[in-house]
Amino acid sequence: MVKMAQSIARSNDSVWLATAKRKPTTALEKSVEADVCIVGAGIAGMSAAYQLAREGKSVVVLEKSALDFGETPRTSAHLSNVLDTKYKMIAQMHGQAGARKAAESHSAAISEIEAIAARERIDCEFKRTSGYLFAAKGDSQAILQDEFDASRAAGLPVEWSSPPPRLQSIRECLKFPDQAHFHPVKYLAGLDAAIQRLGANLYSQTEVTEIAAGATPHVKTSHGFQVSAGSVIVATNTPVNDWVKIHTKQAAYRTYVVGMAIEGNPPLPFLYWDTAEPFHYVRTKQIVNGRHTDNLLIVGGEDHKTGQEGADYDQFVRLANWAREYFPNAGEVKFRWSGQILNSMDGLGFIGRNPGDKENVFIVTGDSGNGLTNGTIAGILLRDLILGRENRWAELYNPARKNLRAAIPFTRENLNVAAEYSDWLRPGEVHEESEIEPSTGAVIRRGLSKVAVYRDSSNQLRELSAVCPHLGCIVAWNALEASWDCPCHGSRFSPDGKVLNGPATRGLDPVRLRHK
Repeated sequence: MVKMAQSIARSNDSVWLATAKRKPTTALEKSVEADVCIVGAGIAGMSAAYQLAREGKSVVVLEKSALDFGETPRTSAHLSNVLDTKYKMIAQMHGQAGARKAAESHSAAISEIEAIAARERIDCEFKRTSGYLFAAKGDSQAILQDEFDASRAAGLPVEWSSPPPRLQSIRECLKFPDQAHFHPVKYLAGLDAAIQRLGANLYSQTEVTEIAAGATPHVKTSHGFQVSAGSVIVATNTPVNDWVKIHTKQAAYRTYVVGMAIEGNPPLPFLYWDTAEPFHYVRTKQIVNGRHTDNLLIVGGEDHKTGQEGADYDQFVRLANWAREYFPNAGEVKFRWSGQILNSMDGLGFIGRNPGDKENVFIVTGDSGNGLTNGTIAGILLRDLILGRENRWAELYNPARKNLRAAIPFTRENLNVAAEYSDWLRPGEVHEESEIEPSTGAVIRRGLSKVAVYRDSSNQLRELSAVCPHLGCIVAWNALEASWDCPCHGSRFSPDGKVLNGPATRGLDPVRLRHK
C-alpha cells in the first residue's frame, strides 16, 4: 500500500471549521420552558429552530459539545437533488410518485437555503452550479442511461454532456443543472444569529441525559437542569431517545474527505460524482489569505460501515490517489476529515413523529448521505407537523413507514449486525498489553470479558469495557480517528470512553487497571 505522505495534515478538523470563526460556548445554567426544545445543533436542528422561531414559537436548542454544529461541518458541503441512492432505486422503493416527491423536496431544500442566506444576509459562499455524474472505471455507460431515465421520470432536468474541462479520462456524462455548494459552518453561524434575533436560545456544552414524552414532555441535562416544552425534536444524527426501533431500519457508515491543493488552473467549480460503490464526490473551494488565494479540490468517499474496517485501510490515501487520476494537477493533501452518515434501508430519511411516542416527540435521521438537504427538509416538515399544517412530503419521510420493498436491504443489514455479536466468542485483537503501541488501542480477551485497552503517548494504559452500552456489541479500535467504534449501530467513543456518536447515551465502563 502507498504510505501517507508526511505532509498530509493529521488533524481531523474540516476545512469548514478551519475557515470560520468559532463562537464562544454558553451552557444551560437553569431550568427553562419553551414551546419547542431541539436536541442537536446541526443543520437539521438549526433549520427547524429557524423555521419555528419565524412562526413566533419560543425555541431552545441544546448541543452537547462546543458549538461546532455536529456532523454538518464534516461533509463535503454539496447541495444536491441528485441523491446518493440512485433514482432508479428510489422509484423501486417508493414508486414513481415517491421519486418525484424526493426530487421535489431536495430541490426545494436547496432553494430554501438560498432564500434564507439572502433574507438573513448570511455570507456563506452559496453558489448555484451544475453537477456531473460519470461512469467509474469498469462501469458500463448503461448505468448512466438508467439514471438518466430515472432522473427524468422523477422530474429532474438532466441532460447528456461532454465532460467539463480539466476532468480527465472520462467519456460522456450526465449534467444536472441547479445544484449548489456553500460554506456550512458560516451558514449555521448565520442561522444562530437569526434565531437569537427571533428570540430563540442556543446552549452548547449541554449534554442531554433524558428525553421524556407524554402530556408534558421535557428534556433533562447532565447538570440537573430541565427544559419543559410542548414539543421535542431529536436532531442528533442518530436518535438518542430510541433504543431499537429506528436503529434496525438504518445503518451507520463512516465517510472520508480530503482537501488537496491544486497546482495551476483549478477545475471549474462544479460538483462531480462517479458511479462507483461506494461512489466518489468532488467540489472545489477557494481560501483567501489576504492577497493570496489557495484553491482546494475537496474529494470524498471510501465509505464503510462504522466499526467494520481494518486499521490498515488508509481511506485518505485512496481518495488522494483516485483524485490524481481524474484531476492530474491535484497536489498535496492540506486537510482530511471524516463524518458519520446514517443510511436508511429504503434510501430516504426519517423525519416526523417518533414511532411509539406521543405526538409531541419528533426525530430526524437516516439522511442517507444527503444530510444538508435532508436537514433542511426537516426544518420545513417538522415546522408544519408541529403547527398542524398539511405537508405533501410527510408520508414519504414518515419514520413509522413500513416498506416491504426494502425487505432485502433490511435483512442484509440486520444479518450483518447479528454477525457482529460473534465477536464475544473470538479471541482478542492482541494477547498482551505490551503489544499495543503508544497512541493506539486494541481489544483484549480477559477470561469471559472483552477489554478495550488504550496506550497513550506517555505510555500510560487506560482499560475500559469493550461492550457498547447501547445493545452490547464489542467495539473496535479505529486507528485513523483514534476512537472506539461500535460495529452494530454506529456508537463511537473517545480513547477514554466518552460518547462521540450515539445511539449510546453513556460512555464505556471503566475497568480496574491490572497492568502497567
